[in-house]
Amino acid sequence: MTRRERVLKALAFEEPDKVPWHIGLTMPLREEIARYLGAEDVDEALGNHFLVLHSEPPDAWTEIRPGFWRDEFGVVWDRTVDRDIGNPVDFIFPEPKIEGYEWPDPLNPAKYAGWGERIEADNGERFVVADLGFSLFERAWTMRGMENLLMDMVLNEDFVNDLFDRICDWNVEVLEKMMTCPVDAVLIGDDWGQQRALIMGAALWRKYMLPRVRRMYSVVRDAGRKVFIHSCGKVDELFDDLVDAGLECFNPFQPEVMDTFALAKKYKGRLAFYGGVSTQQLLPYGSSEDVRREVRRICQKVGAGGGYIAAPAHDTPKDVPVENVLAMWETLRDQ
Repeated sequence: MTRRERVLKALAFEEPDKVPWHIGLTMPLREEIARYLGAEDVDEALGNHFLVLHSEPPDAWTEIRPGFWRDEFGVVWDRTVDRDIGNPVDFIFPEPKIEGYEWPDPLNPAKYAGWGERIEADNGERFVVADLGFSLFERAWTMRGMENLLMDMVLNEDFVNDLFDRICDWNVEVLEKMMTCPVDAVLIGDDWGQQRALIMGAALWRKYMLPRVRRMYSVVRDAGRKVFIHSCGKVDELFDDLVDAGLECFNPFQPEVMDTFALAKKYKGRLAFYGGVSTQQLLPYGSSEDVRREVRRICQKVGAGGGYIAAPAHDTPKDVPVENVLAMWETLRDQ
């Protein structure tokens, strides 16, 4: 069974020979794992099941001064501490108006360069995932500022609708371009949650996000591909809305913020899950045996009957010991 076949079987809620997995790593830990394993291709060394294609052009990020980078939308990020993402420090819309802003080209060929060659070289072995990245709320707040955007959602509704519509239009063009490539799924990123609840509350989420979520998901579903999303935090109160909108697989499935075992049982046959291995407690602070025991338990309980792709509940941070990453991988490999 190829890794792609294993993922497709799990997504169809049929039990594959092994629970599929994809171990995401932050850049510092990826470099450490590469050195430890002596591997140039860490994803292949770990047997990861996804071939992930990113839709940023090579020049999407420009270092404007040491540790500070400008993204393709013009937002400046401080990456002096966090090399993977960082914090936005220079917003595009200091005032609630978008007139005069020049959006990046969603159809820039450089965004998709090499996709065909990578897919062809993989020869159907892995499940191909196109990554949209920040999609709506996250894109908006990085351009406007979190506090400003949250206030705008109450005080400046016309501006918020205009901004979300323009971002959604841009995303749809990207998604339609992705659908011309032989990808299996799209992973759409948009963090809506905090540790205990939604950032903006369910009413505002349904008012602003849900109609645009439906529009984006429909592009992927209408093309016969799978819709995956990534949304950190406690967002399980939205699962019914998301399933109704066309969602098929949810990530990161954080055990610290939701009852992963109960939710997997509740949504079996309706929503698959990808993630679930604690990056807040288990991986950084547990022993290697703790990791092996918990990964086995998750695979046996959540993976039974399909519907589960094992993974850390976020890209594994740099404070996780290499031994714990290897314990997770070896347990998944040796199922």
